[in-house]
This record gives sequence, C-alpha cells and structure tokens, in this order.
Amino acid sequence: MKQLQLFLAFFRVGILGYGGGPSSIPLVHKEVVDHYKWMNDDEFADVLALGNTLPGPIATKMAGYIGYRVAGIVGLINATMATILPTIILMIVLLTTISSVKDYPWVQGMTAAVVPVVGVMLATLAWEFFAKSKESLGWLKSILFLVGSFLLMEVIGLHPAILIGGLLLAAIFQKDKKPEADRAVERGNAS
Repeated sequence: MKQLQLFLAFFRVGILGYGGGPSSIPLVHKEVVDHYKWMNDDEFADVLALGNTLPGPIATKMAGYIGYRVAGIVGLINATMATILPTIILMIVLLTTISSVKDYPWVQGMTAAVVPVVGVMLATLAWEFFAKSKESLGWLKSILFLVGSFLLMEVIGLHPAILIGGLLLAAIFQKDKKPEADRAVERGNAS
C-alpha cells in the first residue's frame, strides 16, 4: 500500500510541477506533510535545506530521500521514477506537437499565467517556514536571518548552498546551550 501511495504522491508532483523544481516544492510539501503525514514541517524543512545544498534537480532528490525513508530502497526507486515518469512521457508527446502551436497566443498566455501562480505557491511556503522559525528562534532572530540571508545572496552574490552549508555547520558545532530552566530542573533532579 505504501508503494502505491508513494507512486501516486510523487506522480502527482511530477505531473503538476509545471516549471521545474521550485514549483514542485510546495506540491511535495502538500503530499508528504499534509496529505500522507510522512514528515512534519521541521523534517521537511531539513530535507529541503539539505537537498538544496546538493547538485541536481530538487524534486528528484527529495523524492529519493522521502521514498527511501518511507519504504527503503524500493521506495527510493519508486518515488524517483514516479517523479520523472510524467516528464519523460510529456517530453515525448509535447515536443512532437508543441512546435506546431508554440506561436499561438493562447499557448503563450498559458505559459505566462503559470509564473505568478508558482510565485504565490513559493511565497506561501516561504511564509509557512518563516512563521515556523518564529516558534524556535523568535521574531527578532528570524527577521535577522531573513535579512542577513537576503543580503548575502542577493547583494553579495553568495550561493545559497554555501549559506545553507555554513548554517548547518554552525548548528553542528554550536555548543550545547540548554535553557536555564532545563539546567535548573537537571540540578534539582541530581540532588
């Protein structure tokens, strides 16, 4: 049953993810977190961050990892194939016919209309991640990370993978900082 669910989830992502990997991310989130509940928001954010640091298309990387996590090696193959199968089929079918209709206004209009929809989908997902970061970091730190990341990537031109990798390393090597309340409880239990 899980193999069928994996296939259907990632096939839907593959067939509806018009515009490439970034437009697929909200669709993967909807399937994995909201519909099947294979992950929570934090786990999804971790997979997305790690996937963005690796080379290759994000949709297939996420499908591979999530498929492996849900159903092992067979799940990895199943989810990855379900993600790329629609593209393979559509490329063969559409490339044979699209050249004859590409100059029609309705085709150009359809293509132009997809861009704002994908933008809204990405903005919605970004807002959800930002709101979630408020819970763990607070508003001030979240805003500082947002502004700092924007400046590093857009003004200085730092590649997002380097920024994500640096943040992951900082989190790994950060000293264990427990809140004072947790330390007080530990001291109370020790005595």
